[in-house]
Amino acid sequence: MRAYRGARGYTGPQAPERKYDLITALGAWGMARGGRDATLALRLITLVTARYNWKRDELSCGQAEIASLWSVDPRTVKREIARLRDLGFLSLIRQGARGRVAQHRLETSAILAAAQGDWLRVGPDFAERMGQGASVPMAEDQGNVVSFPGLPVEAGDDAWGRISARLAQENPHVHASWIAPLKAREVDGILVLRAPTRYHTRHVETHLLTRIKALSALPVRVE
Repeated sequence: MRAYRGARGYTGPQAPERKYDLITALGAWGMARGGRDATLALRLITLVTARYNWKRDELSCGQAEIASLWSVDPRTVKREIARLRDLGFLSLIRQGARGRVAQHRLETSAILAAAQGDWLRVGPDFAERMGQGASVPMAEDQGNVVSFPGLPVEAGDDAWGRISARLAQENPHVHASWIAPLKAREVDGILVLRAPTRYHTRHVETHLLTRIKALSALPVRVE
């Protein structure tokens, strides 16, 4: 996948193309789900297009300003920003306080990972471009190419460690975004995987649980 950590991959000569791809992926994700998710995707696209500072990799925008941009009340803004953080699309950098607004960062890798199943809806050319593989250079920092998602995962001594390592070999990006954050334990002969958010749980259950079960000698439950 052509994923770029932070803003570094979204500045420079190829930045416009990468931003278009990101917005396209986010839009496809929202339209595929419809309803509140479609509205949420449109709101985030509008907010990012109007107010995101790519050089500083941050969003500094007050609730009143966002409410005006979205044509909603501040309570809706608060609720929608909370949803975006729960999805992992935004992360809080600095809490808002008297005289200053909260700062958030756009989690581009999480957005691309969530939308991965919708790439073909855009077209085979888009899916091919976005899914070139983990060996594609992610970004350049002082002349050094950094590969996504990072160091290889070594197989652990326990069952989950071996399953996790196998999944990392099969798809390093998906592993980094969705498998690595899971916490595993065995309860009454069941492998229980705890996800950091409700959305994360739903994504694993929908897209990854069948493969995890195929690799596990124990029944698997995600919570």
